[in-house]
Amino acid sequence: MRATQACLISVLIASCGVDTPPPATIEPLVNVEPRPEIYAEFTLTADLSIFSDEQREMIGLLIEASQIMDGLFWKQAYGDDHEAWLSSIEVDDARLFADQNYGPWDRLDDQKPFIEGAGVKPLGANFYPADMTREEFETAYLPGKAGLYSLVRRNEKGELYLVPYHVAFADELNATADLLRQAAGLADNIHFANYLKLRANALLSDDYQLSDLYWMDVKDNEIDIVIGPIETYEDRLFGYRAAYESYVLIKDLDWSARLSRFTDFLPELQENLPVADEYKMESPGSDSDLNAYDVVYYAGDSNAGAKTIAINLPNDEEVQLQKGTRRLQLKNAMQAKFEKILGPIAGVLVEDSQRQNVTFDAFFANTMFHEIAHGLGIKNTITGKGTVREALLDLAGSMEEGKADILGLFMITELYEAGEMGEIDLQDNYVTFMASVFRSIRFGASSAHGKANMVRFNFFIEHGAFVRNAENGKYRIDFERMQEAMDALSRLLLTLQGDGDYAGAVELVNTMGVIGETLQADLDRLTQANIPVDITFNQGVAVLGLE
Repeated sequence: MRATQACLISVLIASCGVDTPPPATIEPLVNVEPRPEIYAEFTLTADLSIFSDEQREMIGLLIEASQIMDGLFWKQAYGDDHEAWLSSIEVDDARLFADQNYGPWDRLDDQKPFIEGAGVKPLGANFYPADMTREEFETAYLPGKAGLYSLVRRNEKGELYLVPYHVAFADELNATADLLRQAAGLADNIHFANYLKLRANALLSDDYQLSDLYWMDVKDNEIDIVIGPIETYEDRLFGYRAAYESYVLIKDLDWSARLSRFTDFLPELQENLPVADEYKMESPGSDSDLNAYDVVYYAGDSNAGAKTIAINLPNDEEVQLQKGTRRLQLKNAMQAKFEKILGPIAGVLVEDSQRQNVTFDAFFANTMFHEIAHGLGIKNTITGKGTVREALLDLAGSMEEGKADILGLFMITELYEAGEMGEIDLQDNYVTFMASVFRSIRFGASSAHGKANMVRFNFFIEHGAFVRNAENGKYRIDFERMQEAMDALSRLLLTLQGDGDYAGAVELVNTMGVIGETLQADLDRLTQANIPVDITFNQGVAVLGLE
């Protein structure tokens, strides 16, 4: 039978705020086809001629370490022996799409299955037993059960227990640590070499704070790597567990020099946030930095579904408060998304009178300030509920992404009015922001970014900031109402985070995190125009000429 025959899809309710598993109600049979064509191919290259033979060898070792992270993410997202499973898929499109999605579920279509018999993707992926309920987990005595770096498993008696990552994946992590130490021996930057050694130790202990703190001070190296279990989006059950990923990066020195000064404004921007003082009482770390990079390798979580175009790390709240974060703008991936996706979207959905306001410079700036904005607001609730991440559980990611998007635009507006943005047209940033909402909505409701963008779209429509022309189905910005809506949504999201208001976050997502019929019809026009949803990469040592 064809791999794309009808699958049973149950209703997934990840954010209902109750202690029961998703309902077992089965919807009518539907045909869900693999869609490899939604990804536009892009080759990840960089000029490596400036590097010595040792540095080029080091890049190859970092890519090899990243490939191990890729295999570990497969285990977390789907299960063991994924290569044999992929080989068993006879239909080429289905096999390719399964490889792109790290499993039989379409990450950009609400995790719907496209392989016969796959069924519904577990909300907890492979981090938890498939038959475990929320109530069972929450009532179980498991010290450290909300930790980032452990798997939940059952013993022979059926009882839940924890397996630390460094135990569950000991062979792979020892191999990765060895590669990082070899790379450290080839690095010409002593600080980067020391970081690689610390990161190797962290992989073998699941204690990442020291290496995160040290990475914050490693800023003058031209080659970099982000590696380890980092983001928690794959855990849609609780948002607790981190997934393995990696990026191998080459610094763009010219672009980085242009960006470095903007983090100096963080304390002042924090004070100016449109929210009550208690929601901005924390001080952003003063040692943040902002740089531009070309990516030469994506692996694991970062390579699944929608591809990241900017990084804001570390996620550790203590490190953020002490040292700030590093914001890495992934320039080549960003350029690919603008040319292959955002520009064509604007041609279909943005009013002709504002079409010229969609520019790469505005897209780059909006994305950059999105990452800077992760440092604004507060990391710990003002209501005694712990960190914002702990209080908002599975919705922490979407609330944080929504906050960063809107506060990024707030920051651009504030700096523009203060004369710090140079000769830009602020309308470019606003219209490009709107076009980018359409781009990210297509990531689907299962994505934190997609969910955040649906909330923002509906909020801005409701406040008259986005205006749709019923005759041609195109949108324009009402610039006066745009700033009012921007302040109102900033205030709402910062308050939900500061209060640790999970019920309020659920209500916001359930009421505004939805795609209405009109918007869906407009998004369908993008599909009919054959505009890709995201990008996929040709990458590796052969592409870089390192073999």
